[in-house]
Order: sequence, then C-alpha cells, then structure tokens
Amino acid sequence: MAALPAPKSQTVEAIYTWWAGKLGRVSRRLGASQIGRECERQLWYGFRWATMGEAFDGRMLRLFNRGHREEAVFVEELRGIGCDVRDVDPSTGEQFTFTAVGGHFVAKIDGVALGVPEAPKTWHNVSFKTANAKTSAALVKSGVQAAKPENWAQSQIEMRLAQLDRTLYLSVNKDTDELYAERIRADTAAGAALEAKAERVIYAAEPPLRISEDAAFFKCKFCPASAVCHTAVLPAVSCRTCLHATPEPDGDGRWSCAKWGADIPLDAQRAGCESHLYIPALLSKWGVAEDASEQEGWVSYLAEDGLVFRNGPWGLNSFTSKELFAASPALIRHEDFMRIRGEYAGRITDEKVAA
Repeated sequence: MAALPAPKSQTVEAIYTWWAGKLGRVSRRLGASQIGRECERQLWYGFRWATMGEAFDGRMLRLFNRGHREEAVFVEELRGIGCDVRDVDPSTGEQFTFTAVGGHFVAKIDGVALGVPEAPKTWHNVSFKTANAKTSAALVKSGVQAAKPENWAQSQIEMRLAQLDRTLYLSVNKDTDELYAERIRADTAAGAALEAKAERVIYAAEPPLRISEDAAFFKCKFCPASAVCHTAVLPAVSCRTCLHATPEPDGDGRWSCAKWGADIPLDAQRAGCESHLYIPALLSKWGVAEDASEQEGWVSYLAEDGLVFRNGPWGLNSFTSKELFAASPALIRHEDFMRIRGEYAGRITDEKVAA
C-alpha cells in the first residue's frame, strides 16, 4: 500500500493565498525594472494589460518579496559602516519615486547614500538585490551589465531620473549570505536610449514587432505574453486594450477615452465598459479589420476563410469584446452553436454558473 501524502498545513496554505492576493494586481505604469527587457512587444503587452504577467503561486511571490525584506538589512548595514542613507522621501514619507514620459514611466529607488567608502563625498543611488548562488557567481565573474543587464538598465534609468551619476549595487547570495558590491557609472547615452524606448512602448498604438515570429523560439516560448502574442488568445477586457483609449503625454499617467471624450480613472481602466472595442492588432489571428463605424460602435473583420464578423454591439455575427474574450475562432464558426445563440439572443461568457 502506497504511503499517504502528509496533510498540507492550513496555516501555510493560508499564508500563500494571502501573498497571491496581495501581489496579484498589475501596475499602472511601465517600470524601470522592466525597461531592460529585450522585447518591446512584451513591454507593450504588459503596459496595456494585455497580459497579466507570469502566473506565480503564493510561495513564489513570497520568495520574490525576500528582496524587499532585505532592503532594511542593507540600510542598517550601510548606516552601520558610517553611510548617510536616505531611504524615505521626506516630502511624501514614502519611497523616492521619479516619473517620466507623461507620468507613464516610473522609477522607484531603494534610496540614496553618502559616505560610500570608495567615494565618500559622492551621493549614490542605491540598488539592493538578492540572488541565488549561480547568479551571484556570474556577478562576481562578469559584473552587473553582463550578468544582470535588466538590473543595469534599471540603474541607468534611476540615475537619469534622480539626476545622479553613481549607483551602489548591493546583492546578497541567498544561499551563503555573501555580499557583492559594484559601483555603476551613469551612461548618459544608454539612459537616454532607455527613456526613448519607454516612450516608444508607451505611445505605440499597436504592438511593436516581435523579437521572433517563431513561437517555439526559446525567448518567446517562456514569455508570459506568448499566448496573446503568438496565438488567437485575447487579453481580458480593459480600457488599455480598447482602441478608444490613449495614454496622454501630459499629466501624471493620464489616459483619455475618445468614445466618451473624458479622462479615464484608474479603476475604470481596469473594468472597461460596454463600448469596448479591441485594438484591431490584438485580433490579428482572428481576421483583418476591413470596415468600421464610429457612430454605431463596431469594427468588421475578414478572416482568411472568408468569414466576416464584427466586434461591437450584440448581433447575429457581431460580438461584444467580452464575448470574443470568452470565445475562440472555432466557436464562432460552429453552426449549431451560432444558431442557438441567435435563436435565444444568447451571450458567450467565461463566467461560471453556480450549481
């Protein structure tokens, strides 16, 4: 007889569930920690909430939060060796935060320090990280720019927006507690290029080019945006996937709606509205936009097999965005299903009905 598995601790499971709920929301801005990623299309999907990012369970989210918990230790240690560390903005009582590109791009720094032994008279941006043994060894061997290029890019943006020219990068090996330190010099050209990259991503009306057209390419295969990027899977309905919404260049991350002629509050952006129409490029695996009516609120698509359908108000061959999100190209071609949908004015939904 096989041994029965040990029962799971309800306390542990409750803690993991709490972490999953605590860190489960997407960010309203494109972050400096992301800008070093190679694929601008992935960044665009994230900024537009077209993908909710990688699905991590509560245990992994707790592990990732280890880096945040380590920050207080680093601050204590730097102060212990005589550094003047400022980790809170006195004007807000919170973390130092800098924005650019109309407030849509953000850098939140771990703090600034004066009295770093290698250059005691120079204010440094400080960047605190944790790493496993493999990454720690790569840092020692090759340095931040080669071993952790996204961290290097993050530091460049942080220095650019905070108007500093040095970063003290501190990383702790989570396996041995060994510390790695590197002073990163500001690269003006690289910082400007990264900010320009953020601007391209933020103001792009459609997804930028893929880094590969092959979904099996290893960088695409393991990308959290792979399904939306390479298949007919649609992103969830929100204002940021709607063709009516635009990130504006003035204000603090302001979005406007051409349909209603008004700014869109953050909570409303998440919910979307009944007039939502997908950005046509997001439906490229379903068909090509061939016609539209701004007055009637629909976009017509032509599929490769000749099928014509609309994204707009409910109709026999017209589907709201929420219906399309819950459907598939095969479903809207299923004759019996479409006949029943028409006879009963049914709506396709992904909501589960309680028994």
